[in-house]
Amino acid sequence: MSMLFSPIKLGPLQLPNRIAIAPMCQYSADGNGMATDWHMIHLGHMALSGAGLLILEATAVTPEGRISPDDLGLWSDEHMAALAPTIQAIRRYSPIALGVQLAHAGRKASSEVPWKGGAQIPPDQPRGWQTVAPSPLPFAEGTNAPLELDGAGMQRILDGFVDAARRAHQLGLDAIELHAAHGYLLHEFLSPLSNHRTDEYGGSLENRMRYPLEVFKALRAAVPAEMAVGVRISASDWVEGGWDIGQSVVFARELEKLGCDFIHVSSGGLSPLQKIPVVPGYQIEFAERIKREAGMPTIGVGLITEAGQAERILEQGQADMVALARAMLFDPRWPWHAAAELGAQVSAPPQYWRSQPREYKDLFDTRQVQR
Repeated sequence: MSMLFSPIKLGPLQLPNRIAIAPMCQYSADGNGMATDWHMIHLGHMALSGAGLLILEATAVTPEGRISPDDLGLWSDEHMAALAPTIQAIRRYSPIALGVQLAHAGRKASSEVPWKGGAQIPPDQPRGWQTVAPSPLPFAEGTNAPLELDGAGMQRILDGFVDAARRAHQLGLDAIELHAAHGYLLHEFLSPLSNHRTDEYGGSLENRMRYPLEVFKALRAAVPAEMAVGVRISASDWVEGGWDIGQSVVFARELEKLGCDFIHVSSGGLSPLQKIPVVPGYQIEFAERIKREAGMPTIGVGLITEAGQAERILEQGQADMVALARAMLFDPRWPWHAAAELGAQVSAPPQYWRSQPREYKDLFDTRQVQR
């Protein structure tokens, strides 16, 4: 039996296979964080892929926490109402488990969408706003310096995470992934490169972990135990003196104590000085170490494009699941093709059953039908 297509549990969440669709920013909300028809098309497309888990894109918990002015948000009930039709449509036609990545972009917020250059927009320009961060350090030379968060600001953002988590539960989602990676706010608290605070939230590793752990604890308590809650981390800044895999293991252990159900292991994004050796599976060794030393399920991600590659990662115990992003955009039926290659079965809507090539006549699990 293929490991890629064997079942797995992430805390309370039972999944039929070990393929996750990683969060992918679409920069296609309406300008005030509201879901649009694009989300119906894009997420509906991904939901028919046969993957076990689909995690919605980084979704801002406060207005200033958006990466771009066109990011998806969940900071009000209106945002929940705008997203609900997409979730309901997916539930009618797909058995896929659904999660959402809740995020705050910190000092990397107020940026233009990638196809317009992606540069940070100054706060005095249209579509721009003042960013916030643990310390008033800009991301890169020439970018806007963020305001240092005080206690009231940190509490407001923590409350934003909690409120968004409750809305995610009301929407009927199965999981929440707390975004503490890629140089965004919670990662900025973790890394000594971006956190120069002199209070109880800066300095030592214990202090730098304090706020992300407080946010996780509050979020975990805000939703029922039957909802899985995990964390996306960058296991290394890829910069000397920055956040690294050793600190990531300590952080993962602390998260495990608070009831974290999984760690989604990425890297980088905090500094333009990063030097990343980008090769297939370049982050998997981080997932392997966290899995071994922290003892909780890990999701490996990063240039995983081939079915055999994904299968080997699981067989060798380097991760418990694999996540794909760009590979899914390029081939939205990647799980179908992987199942065919590995001699496994995959869920597909009955409207598509006639598409099976004759040599793969048992590819689709015909016991699973639309709800």
